[in-house]
Amino acid sequence: MRIGIVCPYSWDVPGGVQFHIRDLAEYFIRLGHEVSVLAPSDDDTPLPPYVVSAGRAVPVPYNGSVARLNFGFLSAARVRRWLHDGAFDVVHIHEPTSPSLGLLTCWAAQGPIVATFHTSNPRSRAMIAAYAILQAALEKISARIAVSEYARRTLVEHLGGDAVVIPNGVDVDFFAKAEPKPEWQGGTIGFIGRIDEPRKGLPVLMRALPKILAARPETRLLVAGRGDEEAAVAELPEELRSRVEFLGMVSDEDKARLLRSVDLYVAPNTGGESFGIILVEAMSAGAPVLASDLDAFVQVLDQGRAGEVFANEDADALATAAVRLLGDPDRRAELSARGSAHVRRFDWSTVGADILSVYETVTAGAAAVATDERPGFRSRFGLAARD
Repeated sequence: MRIGIVCPYSWDVPGGVQFHIRDLAEYFIRLGHEVSVLAPSDDDTPLPPYVVSAGRAVPVPYNGSVARLNFGFLSAARVRRWLHDGAFDVVHIHEPTSPSLGLLTCWAAQGPIVATFHTSNPRSRAMIAAYAILQAALEKISARIAVSEYARRTLVEHLGGDAVVIPNGVDVDFFAKAEPKPEWQGGTIGFIGRIDEPRKGLPVLMRALPKILAARPETRLLVAGRGDEEAAVAELPEELRSRVEFLGMVSDEDKARLLRSVDLYVAPNTGGESFGIILVEAMSAGAPVLASDLDAFVQVLDQGRAGEVFANEDADALATAAVRLLGDPDRRAELSARGSAHVRRFDWSTVGADILSVYETVTAGAAAVATDERPGFRSRFGLAARD
């Protein structure tokens, strides 16, 4: 099958959507499919052979973060050329409502289109305001996927229709088989995320750290991610700053080794999360997880059975839970075992097969859908039956 995948966000600024698309493309390539990914990227950025650059992206504040998007006449021309050269059996657009390549591709593509919705934003005024503009593009979509129930709910409430829920995928064995690093072991808490992005929650963890260190002074916090390290510890008492080690951007291999090494992984994110891929990666590595009680996180953690949660943005609650878990190796081992078992449902062997099933259904049924010859097809994948 010839598969075209559209990434809305800049390939050279890694994030959850980009990682999902990368792993999905490589999963299909391993199965023998022909895959091309169209993504914004600086022209001098080295790209995998299956990625085609649509040109440089522009940073735009969105959903508590900064999305780097690509839009305009030049981008539209590159989209048309990519579609023409690819002659794809199916086009898979991620975040088709963002003002980026996805929307441009929706307008230009012919044939079966699958769309994945990643965003969870229950009060998106921008999405509501743009509905009239988006409607024509959305009507061309053959099947809709949401990465979580919360992403599906955002879609339903703002744009109508429905979607099948297929979560983000992870190569579970890649994390499970990583070798721990001795220098990252022993009384360590892990955090991975963009330091400068408040919704990732590092300031909450920093406010909790003095209480954690007062109870367990041997503890170290390992922080992986890009951002202003001095600003991150500015509010921390100077005598405690040596207990924070910044690792900068880490490779996929070192991320897995970090998660295999820490005694506790903390996800203090404050909002804007529709899934929680880092939780899945941490559970895959066997790390006990402590996360804020965002709805999406609670769902990923099997309603709190595969990891513990604390009240969102409550640094004291975070500290209390962290101190208790650091002092209870049996509870950490229990969480590790439960997480390792629960996370198998997110492995690419399951998630990729589900997405491929959607592709096969829309390609096989493209002609039949136009004449409503397959009862239940359109409702299953989030589209109303045509009159």
